[in-house]
Amino acid sequence: MSSPIPDTPSDRDVGDQATSPARDLDMFEDEGALLGEISMQEQEEEEGEELFGDNMENDYRPMPALDRYDAENLDDEVDYDELSVDGRREAEREMRRRDREAGLLHRDDRDLLYDESDDESTAGDRRAKRRRLAEKSAAGIDSVSEDVVESIDNLEDTKGHSLKEWVSMLGPRTEIVNRFKNFLRTYVDQKGNYVFKERIRRMCEHNQASFQVEFRVLCSKEYVLTYFLAEVPLQMLEIFDEVAKGIVMQMFPSYDRVTSEIHVRISEVPLLDELRSFRKLHLNHLVRTVGVITSTTGVLPQLSVIKYDCNKCGYILGPFVQSQNSEVKPGSCPECQSTGPFMVNMEQTVYRNYQKVTLQESPGRIPAGRIPRSKDCILLADLCDRCKPGDEVEIVGIYTNNYDGSLNTDQGFPVFSTVIIVNNIIVKDCKQIVESLTDEDKAVIVKLSKDPRIVDRIVASMAPSIYGHDFIKRALALALFGGESKNPGEKHKIRGDINVLICGDPGTAKSQFLKYAEKIAPRAVFTTGQGASAVGLTAYVRRNPSSREWTLEAGALVLADRGVCLIDEFDKMNDQDRTSIHEAMEQQSISISKAGIVTSLQARCSIIAASNPIGGRYDASMTFSENVNLSEPILSRFDILCVVRDEADPMQDQHLAKFVVGSHIRHHPTHKQDAPEIEENMRDPDFDIPQDLLKKYIVYARENIRPQLRNMDQDKVAQMYSQLRQESLATGSLPITIRHMESVIRMTEAHARMQLRSSVSDDDVNMAIRMMVESFVETQKYSVMRSMRNSFQKFLSYRKDNSELLYYILRQLTLDQLAYMRGLHGSSQSTVEVSERDLLDRARQINVTDLKPFYDSRLFKINNFSYDHKRKLIVQVMSQTVSVE
Repeated sequence: MSSPIPDTPSDRDVGDQATSPARDLDMFEDEGALLGEISMQEQEEEEGEELFGDNMENDYRPMPALDRYDAENLDDEVDYDELSVDGRREAEREMRRRDREAGLLHRDDRDLLYDESDDESTAGDRRAKRRRLAEKSAAGIDSVSEDVVESIDNLEDTKGHSLKEWVSMLGPRTEIVNRFKNFLRTYVDQKGNYVFKERIRRMCEHNQASFQVEFRVLCSKEYVLTYFLAEVPLQMLEIFDEVAKGIVMQMFPSYDRVTSEIHVRISEVPLLDELRSFRKLHLNHLVRTVGVITSTTGVLPQLSVIKYDCNKCGYILGPFVQSQNSEVKPGSCPECQSTGPFMVNMEQTVYRNYQKVTLQESPGRIPAGRIPRSKDCILLADLCDRCKPGDEVEIVGIYTNNYDGSLNTDQGFPVFSTVIIVNNIIVKDCKQIVESLTDEDKAVIVKLSKDPRIVDRIVASMAPSIYGHDFIKRALALALFGGESKNPGEKHKIRGDINVLICGDPGTAKSQFLKYAEKIAPRAVFTTGQGASAVGLTAYVRRNPSSREWTLEAGALVLADRGVCLIDEFDKMNDQDRTSIHEAMEQQSISISKAGIVTSLQARCSIIAASNPIGGRYDASMTFSENVNLSEPILSRFDILCVVRDEADPMQDQHLAKFVVGSHIRHHPTHKQDAPEIEENMRDPDFDIPQDLLKKYIVYARENIRPQLRNMDQDKVAQMYSQLRQESLATGSLPITIRHMESVIRMTEAHARMQLRSSVSDDDVNMAIRMMVESFVETQKYSVMRSMRNSFQKFLSYRKDNSELLYYILRQLTLDQLAYMRGLHGSSQSTVEVSERDLLDRARQINVTDLKPFYDSRLFKINNFSYDHKRKLIVQVMSQTVSVE
């Protein structure tokens, strides 16, 4: 069977042209007139015919001498019908078989192009493969196989191109792909485990769409990639995402049913920039910053790849990949050449999640006298809804500009607003801090909890730069550890956070306690009553200037969710503003109903407040309610009330002065570590816990320990509550409510959590009762306080060292005797004498009959006490007075 010869040369296929030179030479070998015209073709035959390249169009140029048929081979006697496509292919296959049998084809050509087992499908695949190899050859890449590309050893040499152009070129881009793919496949940790293969497996187990790659790890293996990543992050992250998706599809071929995109999230970028430090230098670079989320928008669908329908002819235009700054639209329809209108094809258009959040500088990182700066951040894909208002976050993203026409109108010259396109967001909460703890840290924390004096050590480590105030430090420790919240049946929520109010004379370090709590707490917000309004503490509704929509902005209590809110100058707040936090202090939620927004925000935080009494100084002759300008609903919401009195005590004042002087000397910038120190410390220096370890201990306990009330002595608590209620009604002072009963339970759980115990014990209950009773007694009038201390002596003396109790009693006797002697002899007294009988009578009330251990204690001697055996007197030598004439 013979096939008709095509009428024009342009109808020849590539396979025919590959075999045509041998036939042409046999056909025209006797025509000498054509030798000059085909001499160039003979020269090309010796080197091999070039089928693809810059001159491929010359294969189809008109050649009159060649474009004619041999008269001897023409068959004009029979008319042939036009063959179908399948018939033509079968005929060509038969001719090729005939030529191979006749030996007209070289062995190399036969091996390269044909095979006896060729069928229709494999032939098409082979032609497609040959075409891809030829295209790569035309691009200058000498490929041996489809997956092997010549490596670029010196990838950082951009050969004069900009980095953006360099990473977009085929050769460097392929090298980056190969290097990053090799990094993900082969990187192992110290134990020999494949890190990123395991992360990808865990990602797919949880049906997620992203996994993290540490910047420092990538830099240790492929520093060139990290250099490109920091300079041109947009292009590099696109390449990384493509590589990651390829690896995921190889490991899990059907994972595209779960998600069509895989994202690489960069973490641990070494350089941390503040929001207010962003400049032109940072534009289009990878940046890392921290801040607090103040507002968020809803999750919206954003156009990723869009297709349009032509309304006139129905042709589908696209796809058009949308950029972040502008919308890409078609100019005209390629089918009917109309300029529109075009409608978005909803079915074939690809969307992605989009959310805009506002990032504000953290309260503790704002320079003095400056207002906090904020920046809009764009969350895409699976990053949406990762954070909420009030979260302190660390963001890694691309700092880029966004054209805003309103800015140009207002400013009068081209100005661009800037946003951060977020690549990775890490929420800093207790859980995240606990996950960052190493095994060594956890071992040290567990070992520390086994110390029987751990509670005393924690209390002693609170605010070590403040002298004394053990009761306030213990209350602060209980508030930082906190109790356990309960919500039976999701109907009635009982808070677990402990609220503390510190009230007293000026100069007693009330604000310093709050500042210390801000530093040691894992999450804290500091504000003042004078500078805070009602909406500033809770939440407020405002209209977004760009979208003109009503949005909700978080206040201090919402920002402190799962943490501590510190309010200084609590008495300076307006009554209306102070009333707004009633709900937040007990229900731990803030209800908003403004501008059509009806919602409830979480405010699960402890409130530690400091206030000054009326008139500036605390009057011991009045009750606590008379000394402070606070209503009973507010006072009942505080679990612990701490009263600080600045009383004149010569020995205490002397110790305090020495402590302050020694503290100033130790913490001076030019102080040397080996210099002699002036310090009057009454405890072992190794007794304190380092502050870094203490912060980790608090976070670990809050996150992992859930104390349960299994062995709680209910009768003891009920007896204490009943007795307190009677004393409250009798004295008319601070009212005792059922909230104080719940406060005892919260303090019991917090005390157990300080020791990392999962259940409470009698020791925890007794300590909580002691704190509650002492808080109640301290708020009484001075005349009532002494008798009430005797009534509640069994609660107040729990876990107190006899030396401390005896020292407290002796101190009261000394002050009374000193006041009596000054009334008789004047103010200059060098010694004070107290009868041993008076001390012994008071000591018997706390079941102490032997005073000799107290006389030998360090506490007795350091306060300049001595015992006179002959006269049975206790003598205290006062410090020498200095007179100035």
